[in-house]
Amino acid sequence: MHCHCYLRNGVVFIPTLGALDAGGHMETEPVEVVPVVDTAQLRQAFGRCFARGNPPKRMPRTRADWPPPLLPKYAHVKSRSAFERGLSTWDINDGKGAWEIHGHRKGRFGRGTERDPEQRTALPPGTPIEQVIERMIAILQSAAKG
Repeated sequence: MHCHCYLRNGVVFIPTLGALDAGGHMETEPVEVVPVVDTAQLRQAFGRCFARGNPPKRMPRTRADWPPPLLPKYAHVKSRSAFERGLSTWDINDGKGAWEIHGHRKGRFGRGTERDPEQRTALPPGTPIEQVIERMIAILQSAAKG
């Protein structure tokens, strides 16, 4: 399971990540949009995201076949670059038998983001998903306080 979440202006955006048949993931509908201060709604939103999993998606054949960026419309902005202003990004992965939460930093040359090794949270093998969600919520709420 792989999950992305974004914090922007006190709001958390959690898109569904489709698993591409050629490898990797693509953000897709539905997208959960929840105020960071609403712990109960965040818990439910992450629960729905994990219940959906990573549905299979076909890899677009050409650059023109890729859909437009999904998240700007949920933030009521015109472009992905506008969405990225003031944005904090995390991902949650169930890899190698244990959950990991990774914070992101600006990518090289100011493009996109990359995992920040200083923002890695490794959870012990066998950690229940509910505890993973609680830890992610705590990280988001702490980041929102700045």
